[in-house]
Parts: sequence; C-alpha cells; structure tokens
Amino acid sequence: MRQIIFLVCFCVFFACKENPANKHIAGDPELNPGPAKVEIRFKDGKYVLLVNKEPFYIKGAGLEFGDVSSLANHNGNSFRTWQTENGQKTAVEVLDEAQENGLMVTMGIDVGRERHGFDYNDESAVNAQLERIRKEVLKLKDHPALLIWGIGNELNLNYKNPKVWDAVNEISRMIHNLDPNHLTTTSLSGISQKEINYIIDRCPDIDILSIQMYGELPAVPDLIREYGWNGPYMITEWGATGHWEVPKTEWGAPIEEHSSLKAANYLKRYKKGIEADTLQCIGSYVFLWGNKQERTPTWYGIFLENGQETESVDVMHYIWNGEWPDNRTPQIVSFTLDGKTAYDNVILQADNSYNAEIKIVDFEDDAISYTWEVLRESTETKEGGDYEERPAEVEGAIISSKDGTVKIQVQEKGIYRLFVYADDGNNHSATANIPFMVN
Repeated sequence: MRQIIFLVCFCVFFACKENPANKHIAGDPELNPGPAKVEIRFKDGKYVLLVNKEPFYIKGAGLEFGDVSSLANHNGNSFRTWQTENGQKTAVEVLDEAQENGLMVTMGIDVGRERHGFDYNDESAVNAQLERIRKEVLKLKDHPALLIWGIGNELNLNYKNPKVWDAVNEISRMIHNLDPNHLTTTSLSGISQKEINYIIDRCPDIDILSIQMYGELPAVPDLIREYGWNGPYMITEWGATGHWEVPKTEWGAPIEEHSSLKAANYLKRYKKGIEADTLQCIGSYVFLWGNKQERTPTWYGIFLENGQETESVDVMHYIWNGEWPDNRTPQIVSFTLDGKTAYDNVILQADNSYNAEIKIVDFEDDAISYTWEVLRESTETKEGGDYEERPAEVEGAIISSKDGTVKIQVQEKGIYRLFVYADDGNNHSATANIPFMVN
C-alpha cells in the first residue's frame, strides 16, 4: 500500500512540475484549475478588488499585440484588450499567454458604436449583438486568466442615442447570469456629469466604472466625487498628452512631446490621478504596451516600432516596483531644427539644406547611436484610436548625419516631421520629432 501511495504522490508531483497550476491547458479539465473568483468588497471605507479572496490592485497596460512577457518582467500583473478576437490570436490564445506569464486579463468585448453606424433603435441588430457576445462569454468564462469583462470601448464618443447604455446593461446582466465569477465594466471617453448620470440610471448592473483620460487625468479623483459616482472605478487608458490637448503649429500640426517630457508627465499624472485615490480607484491600464500609428508612429505607444522601450517604460517599472530599472533609457536635453524647437513654427525653403541637433544624457554613459527620418504629416483625421496608415517616409531627405546632428533637405512643398531615435544599445531609445513646413 505504501508503495502505491508513494507512486501516486510521485506521479502527482511530476505532473504538477510538468504542468504547473498557473498553466492553463485549453480543453483539458484535469489540468485547468478553473475560473478565478473575482469580486469587489467595500471595507473600512474603501473598495478592494479580490481575486480568489486575495487583494488584487491592477498594475496593468493596454496590450493587444504587444510583448506579454515584458509586461510580466516589469512586474505588471494584468492587461486589457479591446476585443475577443484581434485578428492575430484567438481570445483563448491571448488568455493562455497571460496565464503562462502569471497575468490576469480584462477581456474587451467589441460593442457597436454609433459613430461607426450602429443603430441602437434597431432591435434586431441589438439582439444579434447580444447573441454574438453570449457565445463569446460562454467560450471564455472559465479561463483562469480572466479577470473582468470590458463591455465596449468609449461608446460615448460622438454619440446621441442613450439607448446604448440600455444595451450595455443588458449585456452585463446576461454576463452575470452566465458567469458568476467575474465582474463587468464599460470604458468612457473622459468623464462628465451626463455620462455618470446615464451609467447610474441605465447601467445599474455594471460592477466597475472605467474612465479613459490623458492630460486631464489628475482631475479624475475630484470629478468622480463631484459627479456623484460612489462605486469603484479604474482608469483603463492613460498616458501621453492627447493630440487634441497639445499646442499646434500655425498650420495646425499638433506638437508631440518628446519621450522624456512624456515620461515625466506619466509619473506626475499617475501620482495625482491614480495613486492619490486610495478609496475608490482599484488600479489602471496604461496606454499602450506596444506601438501604433495615431497622428504619428510614436505618440501613444511606449514601445517603438522596432520593439525598443522608451523612457515611459522606465516610469512604469518604477511605479510597479518602487525602484528604477538597472539600465535606464537615454533622456533628451534639447532638440532643434534650424536652431528652432517644435514650438517655433519651423518653416524651411525647398532649395536649402538645414541642420538639426539633439542633445542626450544617459545614466550609464552608454554609447548612443542615432537614426533619423523625415515623414509626411499624417492626413488621417480618425478618432477614438481608429486605424491609421503610417505616413510615407520622404526618400533622400537625409543628406548626412553624425552623432546627434543631421543635415536635411526636402525639395517638395508640404508639411512634414523630422524624427530622431537615440538608441543606447540596451533595447532603449529616446525619441522626438519636430513638425515643419516647406515653402
């Protein structure tokens, strides 16, 4: 009997070693530890998110196509998506990868937007959407990496029909009937008294309110109370100053902050807009743990197109760990084109060449290499993060470059940006750009 017991114990140990508890094997109930029990508790005057009865403060990032393992390596504990099927990986594959890296997922559910033509007066369309979402929930609800259901994204952006909130509440109620283990939320673009009233009156089934704010993030804790939201909330997008919030050139080009200014603002906004509220805020998802084209290729992603980290990743590491990473990203001291900054309305002549210069400091005195490019100004006027094409590079615009200086000439009249990337050889780059006009 002892031999049998020993053999059974040895086999169980070996199986656990090969398939640890945090490894989800889709479709195998013996290896699937089952869904996490996620709940909100109000205790001692504050809200606490619990996962399997343990406090879980969200240290997260928006991540649809980014590097999941790097998020875990920087000590994030969660990421959010915007839809269940992102076109590259299935939702189960996304959840499996999260599970393998010890992360939890706020799973986005795509919900029709009025600004994209969805009509919430069309009952058949609303019912078809509900049925589609029901199937998605049934497929994913028992995955151990699932944390929260995110019902739609910025459904209040440029909309008129408040029936959308009736649909959100119906989706939330359906989810709770199918899935007793997970919570629901919906993400608002900004915050206003009107939207808070709608959520309170028309979405009583929602468990958590989600707010998406950028430059005005520090105002959120006060606005939450002023507008009468008494429940838990989280910030599901925050980061760089929005392109609608920054100064513009005289020809209307928004001026992007360079990577060091962005990083300083990330830290300031986190402390004032998220960390400051210890009573109702249950955490946040920084935008974006990856890269995307939105106004420019560098505006919102805290990684570059080649996967290198910007200084904003350093800041998130500091926020999540209480200390800076061992090797830090180069910092920008100054950047000029023809002796002018981005705020000086740089106007060049087509028949002349011009010099630009960037000055960098690096904490470890790493050797810095520089990459330059001139892009046409984006003509996309999308909103809400909708897909944009990357602007075309201007071939032949870079005449010569050495260290932190470059000579450029653009021979065609138009509106452009000069970009620079300063690489420290350790997967970190500083970046900046200057918009300019050619006459």
